[in-house]
Amino acid sequence: MKSGLQLPVVTFKTRVRDETIGGDNPFRWQNMTTADYFAGKRVVLFSLPGAFTPTCSTYQLPGFENNAEAFAAHGIDEIYCMSVNDSFVMNKWAESQNLSNVKVIPDGSGEFTRKIGMLVAKDNLGFGARSWRYAAIINDGVIEAWFEEPGLSDNHLEDPYGVSSPENVLDYLQSASLKSA
Repeated sequence: MKSGLQLPVVTFKTRVRDETIGGDNPFRWQNMTTADYFAGKRVVLFSLPGAFTPTCSTYQLPGFENNAEAFAAHGIDEIYCMSVNDSFVMNKWAESQNLSNVKVIPDGSGEFTRKIGMLVAKDNLGFGARSWRYAAIINDGVIEAWFEEPGLSDNHLEDPYGVSSPENVLDYLQSASLKSA
């Protein structure tokens, strides 16, 4: 669907640990761009409706975290998890999930998600604007493969999950490896 498209240019507002600050909250703001995350790398990006939500916290994020070696074996340099949540929430979620392989990207205002056509209303759940669930393989800022859950719409009554699962993305990479061998 979106294969071959260049990623939108966005600046993400992140918070990074900086011990020179001292105190109980040694973090500073750091702007990160689309190029900072995606230029010169082959990555998996997956996006989901919200940090700390059941499917995201129980299946999707842990699945990518636990399969990092398998992704690396297929030429993936990084795995990124994006959500329309601010950096404070994304950092706390990453900490609570004990992440060491997946890096989180906060799309707090939903700018990237809107520009890529995946911003939906989730007012029926009290969430407001959020990302539809998807995954992508991105090579040097260009979408190589796209995995979008069916039914993209505002206020969807369900939270489809399967197409963007780590297992499905790995199956695709395995199949692509076999074809090129």
